[in-house]
Amino acid sequence: MTAEQSEILVHPLLYSPAVPAWVGRRRDMPCLGKPPWYIDRDPLPGGIMTETERPSALTGHTQVREAEDFDSVYMQGLPPWDIGRPQPAFAELAERGLLAGRVLDAGCGTGEHTLMAAALGLEATGFDVAATAIAIANTKARDRGLEARFLQLNALVLSSLGEQFDTVLDCGLFHSLGDDDRSRFVRELRASMPVGGHYYMLCFSDRQAGDWGPRRIRQEEIRDSFAEGWTVDSIQPAKIDITIDPHQAEAWLAAIRLVTSLPSNAPSGQ
Repeated sequence: MTAEQSEILVHPLLYSPAVPAWVGRRRDMPCLGKPPWYIDRDPLPGGIMTETERPSALTGHTQVREAEDFDSVYMQGLPPWDIGRPQPAFAELAERGLLAGRVLDAGCGTGEHTLMAAALGLEATGFDVAATAIAIANTKARDRGLEARFLQLNALVLSSLGEQFDTVLDCGLFHSLGDDDRSRFVRELRASMPVGGHYYMLCFSDRQAGDWGPRRIRQEEIRDSFAEGWTVDSIQPAKIDITIDPHQAEAWLAAIRLVTSLPSNAPSGQ
């Protein structure tokens, strides 16, 4: 699979006033006293959506969706996880100076965390399987005058880039993967990071009530997934901001460090 920057035009529904009420609409304006990556967000009118009114894209938390499914969500409008700014947990990492070297935003969506890293002067790359999301991310980078690279790429062939990344951010990718794909993704990460590299992951927590949204993740699952070749430095309770009621979801913020590289004879993507 060749990773190339997408030239796909942004679907007109993304900025149409006729999109459903659960979809958000961004207003890119500077905010005094806020970091350079902070973007205000105006919700569309229509009130708060109840759990039974959630679109089908948010239900079935045990389902693993295909690339076309994710792309169709972006083509319908701005999905609930696209808040138009970095997640506060990742913004705090940036403020603490924990982003360093070559930064990779895994499952970048429309690129807010990639652009956050770029605004700090770091070499930033974001990838996502959804072509429409990548097209929007490229537009954001141009509009904000930031230099960042966005690739349409499946996470399960990450090592096909043949590159190494010192810091990897993952908001919402890990918890979207099934068990087999999860272990394969971890191997792809291990092949794409140097020893000492840091992987910061924000995922839905098993503390989150209800069955809407993505699969819930237990701390033990995280530790088991990164048991070989990694050190789990910390797993802390956190929040994931979303654009719909209840506006935040219970999450885990995991800080994980690579301690041994993938053996040269080990297949990364099988």
